[in-house]
Amino acid sequence: MRHTVSTVRVLSLALLATATVAATSGCSWFHKGARGDYALPVEQRPLEVPPDLNVPDTSGAMKVPSLASSSQPAAPAAAQGASDSGFVVSGGKDAVFDKVGAALADIPGVTVASRAQVLGSYDVSYEGTSFLVRVVNTEAGSYVSAVDPRGVPATAEAPVKLIAALKARLGN
Repeated sequence: MRHTVSTVRVLSLALLATATVAATSGCSWFHKGARGDYALPVEQRPLEVPPDLNVPDTSGAMKVPSLASSSQPAAPAAAQGASDSGFVVSGGKDAVFDKVGAALADIPGVTVASRAQVLGSYDVSYEGTSFLVRVVNTEAGSYVSAVDPRGVPATAEAPVKLIAALKARLGN
């Protein structure tokens, strides 16, 4: 008999302990009305930021710098006319790009490896030297220049000679 009473007592304690744990835990059976923001979908939950957290200034974080080579030539506007590796032609970039292509085709010894109208450049080889002939928009028209592979004005003999020939053919 004693054995039955102790078994019942152990089972009663186990049942009472389980009920207590279930009642005090986050079980939804006992807390149906206590739903908070955590029950919302992830996209709809409010963002919680600690009150002592200082948010850094990010106003200039996504600012894309403008490239000097794509918006203006490397030389200042006043020096463009005097530069040996470039000159200004009146007209829009696309029209001048086509004129430069036609002029390059007429100059003996020039080999055009590729052309990129969007970039405004011709990859040329002249007198054994490879370089780019580039056309960019400026306030005064379009700037035609020779650029070496590093992206700086090409001042070697062959690029300067080709730019002079282009300048003569385009009427400047």
